[in-house]
Amino acid sequence: MSRKTLRLLFPQWQGGNNPPYHLGSLLLSFLAPRPTGPVEEVPVALPDGIPLAEVDGIRGKAQILRQLNDAAGLIEKHNPEAIVVLGGDCLVSLAPFAHLLNQYGNKLGVLWIDSHPDVQTAAQYPNAHAHVLGALLGTGDHDLVAHVANTLSPEKVMIAGIHDPLAYESEYLAKHHIATASPEAVRNGAQEVLEWIDREKIEYLAIHIDLDVLDPAFFRSVLFAQPGRGAHDFGDVAEGKLSIEEVLMLVNLATSKAEAVGLTLAEHMPWDMLNLKNMLNGLPLLK
Repeated sequence: MSRKTLRLLFPQWQGGNNPPYHLGSLLLSFLAPRPTGPVEEVPVALPDGIPLAEVDGIRGKAQILRQLNDAAGLIEKHNPEAIVVLGGDCLVSLAPFAHLLNQYGNKLGVLWIDSHPDVQTAAQYPNAHAHVLGALLGTGDHDLVAHVANTLSPEKVMIAGIHDPLAYESEYLAKHHIATASPEAVRNGAQEVLEWIDREKIEYLAIHIDLDVLDPAFFRSVLFAQPGRGAHDFGDVAEGKLSIEEVLMLVNLATSKAEAVGLTLAEHMPWDMLNLKNMLNGLPLLK
């Protein structure tokens, strides 16, 4: 059926403490098909070179909470039945998915397509883009969790594309019995995902796609494809192993069994466009 769909442009970069995510969000909006419903943009200040202040162990918490309130207000204004979010870092899914949990309750499943589970807290990592799924589940910073009126049940989560989680992440996933599907499982038909949808009687899906799930050897607009990077520059955390075709296959399989009512694209890091922008700023006659 046709649902009232809000498209939310959300160029948040403070959650990842990485200013280029702002440009990444704007480019996603430019590249996306024309919207058929309302469009709103969450106001996000342009990076100004001033380091983000840390509050409660979270970098940029003041800005993050202000943006979270603004996003929630825009969503409430339209009260949509479905939401598309063009981010920005991964934290952009918090307010939209919280709204969808209010709308669809236990019939909603969250398909988190990511190399990482995003269930850390400030005790492990100060950048809140790694806290977002945990907050939806009701764990972590109290101010983030306060925005989730109906917390997500762990059995309604499937993390696809994950591999080599950190020790804390492995313990969290095991403690909460959260289902996962490795890149190899996705590549081989995503049966774990389809069985999860059947087992949990999921009728609606909120789909979060962190572009970091893509293999940086083949898709270059992700953090791990930074030009000139060293082998250990990113702390040896998991890097994407899927292709665009495999992610599309996964989404198509999942939405053949449950209706998509949420879609986030996050962590677009357009290295070439950023470098070209900087080049244009340095050329004569353009300023």
